Amino acid sequence: MTTSHETCPASAGIPDFPEPRVAGCPFDPSPATLALAAFGPVFQVRNWDGKTPWVVTSHAEQKALLADNRLSVDFAAPNFPSPIAHHGGEGEGGAYAEGGGDSHGATDMSFVGMDDPEHARLRRMVSGTFTIKRVEAMRPAVQQMVDGFIDRLLEGPKPVDLVQAFSLPIPSLVISEMLGVPYEDHEFFQTNSKTIVSTTATQAERHTAHTSLAQYLDKLVAEKLANPGDDLLSRLAEQVRAGELTRREVATMGVLLLLGGHETTANMITLGTLLLLQHPEQAAAIRETEDPQVVVRAVEELLRFLTIAHLGRRRTALEDIEIAGQTIRKGDGVIMVGELANRDPSVFPDPGRLDIARDARQHQAFGGGTHHCIGQPLARMELQVIYPALLRRIPTLRLATGLEEVPFKYDAVIYGAHQLHVTW
Repeated sequence: MTTSHETCPASAGIPDFPEPRVAGCPFDPSPATLALAAFGPVFQVRNWDGKTPWVVTSHAEQKALLADNRLSVDFAAPNFPSPIAHHGGEGEGGAYAEGGGDSHGATDMSFVGMDDPEHARLRRMVSGTFTIKRVEAMRPAVQQMVDGFIDRLLEGPKPVDLVQAFSLPIPSLVISEMLGVPYEDHEFFQTNSKTIVSTTATQAERHTAHTSLAQYLDKLVAEKLANPGDDLLSRLAEQVRAGELTRREVATMGVLLLLGGHETTANMITLGTLLLLQHPEQAAAIRETEDPQVVVRAVEELLRFLTIAHLGRRRTALEDIEIAGQTIRKGDGVIMVGELANRDPSVFPDPGRLDIARDARQHQAFGGGTHHCIGQPLARMELQVIYPALLRRIPTLRLATGLEEVPFKYDAVIYGAHQLHVTW
């Protein structure tokens, strides 16, 4: 779907960001957001709190700045451009974590809200679990898991909510098994995760949800110290025993990985499936292909086109930065709008058109630099398994409602759909 660019509304010459999406175009950024590209690659916008951070719209400048260590991810910085209104809560850090989350201090979401060297130290503790080699070894088990959920779909009533019956449980089960979290607790961690990434929850509600998850993970760490298993939390518990990590650090890392490991992928499963149902010829190409590279390219294009981290990747400048003819001053907030980088026509011709045959590997759906998404190999593998399996085994899959009836997540840091009723 191609969205026409309309005039961006402005206040005192400075455009507002973000602007809400437009009903009827659920897969596109808002026309006002798309129109920001006409202002140039780097310029100032007005945030919800009246502050005027810099917005970066172009692919090249975003790529450069995401790799620039003169920008900080510390959510507690005074001018950090939080995307979420505090709703009466206290604290400058805001309620935010890149990719989704809450922060009442830079440590609450573990290394995602830290700069190096602390970021590198903690990230190194878990990075080995998410290497391509280790993730690829999981592919047969994930395929079996997906087939089992599709079996249950086919045996059950219809129409069915794909979110609750398929999109949410699969990545929840995968990350639970990797971490060593009992899957029977999935309703607890899914409910609290939903609150953490909500833009309408109060800061107190997000804090309570985060605290509940952190206490839950801390209890699990204590159990792993006493009875270790073959899982990531057990390996991290060994680092506690060795004095390399504290229990708090492991618990907050667990919150980050548990939330990021299911919330983002679940939304991509739902939105990607819905988008393909709107493009039956491209769904057919995935269904009928025997070439795994067709599926690989399709997943990359869906990641590019949808860009579910739709509120941008946010930073604060640690020193003056000259870029694209502008000077970002020390202490200024910076927002990299991934939706615009992923629709930059200089990189992706005709960017408003879904084309699963294009080479979309340069997209920035997973960020970039040292803070790129640690779980991207896992997310890619899951999506590469899920889309073709669903389309092949249920070839007549279709929406059970009108597109206009789908409740999209306009109220969340991570874009998606609350429900998706389908039939066949």
